[in-house]
Amino acid sequence: MSGKQAEIVNPFIVHGYAGPDYFCDRESETAAMVSALGNGRNLTLIAPRRMGKTGLIHHVFHEIKRADPAALCIYLDIFSTRSLHDFVCALGRGVFEGLYTGGEKMLQRLTTMLGRLRPVVSMDTLTGKATVTFDVAPAAEEQSLSDIMAGIARSGKRCYIAIDEFQQIAQYAETGTEARLRAHIQFMPGVNFIFAGSSQHLMAEMFLSAKRPFYNSTQIVSLQPIDRTRYYRFAAAFFSRKGSGLSEDVFNYLYDMFDGHTWYVQTLLNRLYALDGEADRATAAAVVSRVVDESTSVYQTLTALLPSAQLNLLRAIAREGRVTAPHNGRFIARHALKAASSVTAALRALVAKELVRKDERGYTVYDRFLAIWLSR
Repeated sequence: MSGKQAEIVNPFIVHGYAGPDYFCDRESETAAMVSALGNGRNLTLIAPRRMGKTGLIHHVFHEIKRADPAALCIYLDIFSTRSLHDFVCALGRGVFEGLYTGGEKMLQRLTTMLGRLRPVVSMDTLTGKATVTFDVAPAAEEQSLSDIMAGIARSGKRCYIAIDEFQQIAQYAETGTEARLRAHIQFMPGVNFIFAGSSQHLMAEMFLSAKRPFYNSTQIVSLQPIDRTRYYRFAAAFFSRKGSGLSEDVFNYLYDMFDGHTWYVQTLLNRLYALDGEADRATAAAVVSRVVDESTSVYQTLTALLPSAQLNLLRAIAREGRVTAPHNGRFIARHALKAASSVTAALRALVAKELVRKDERGYTVYDRFLAIWLSR
């Protein structure tokens, strides 16, 4: 099977990373991250979910590999992990996939290197690529973590490890997970880490609080929306090559509707690109409506599970777009909410469920398409 990359039919990528030609801007962030890692500094990357941090990580890795093809770049998403056991298995799998180049001898060497992890290896019959899952014996997680870290250090490669949704480790049942990781990481020359997370308050607490093990141990990078002008030029160039065109008015309409939030803008550009001819605002609005409608059944199920106080507050925030003072009497009266104490409890629950996001400008519904659906 050829290793040639499949042709990109639609240049507005909504999942994964397809290379620098389909990656918009982030030039200053990329340069800062590559420089920091190249000079031995670990990074903390904080951005709301769907702002483009995963794509940025892969773009940084692309630039690192372009300069040093022998470098080992490992990406882990630990959002689904619930324990140190899960984390160790995910890390072991990432290291294996990063180092395995084929052959029985390499397989044996990596199995030995990963120590107490118990690998289950299967081969993809089409690609010939080995896939592996790991398990670890109960109470052996700590030693397995030590084995993996020691193996990485002995690999002889310059190594970069990105751990996405890193705030998840603060939720593990085991106590002291942060301290364990910090103890290993601070003594790994030639290995640097990117700790990425979408929960701003948890990530800030982990890396900026003097009480936490990772305090002041990394360079902080916060991801903001892509510059409007650069994003428009990037998008318009693809539409121009297709022969349809994208007006600045339509682009600004979408950019403003979602405050430049990358995934939402990218999703709608993907849909517009698939249409024939140049779109106007009415067409763009119809596309937005269609995308929201596609998730109606999911949103109905989601909202049906919410207590009435939480649902009413969620709907109120959606209708306002952004709420700076949710306990304000006029806001409560305008949306027929209950007492301020009830709003406080509901708001705390919605933030914990990641249905509502709080930043320096106030509270918003995290899923912007859900916000449109609720505001109807």
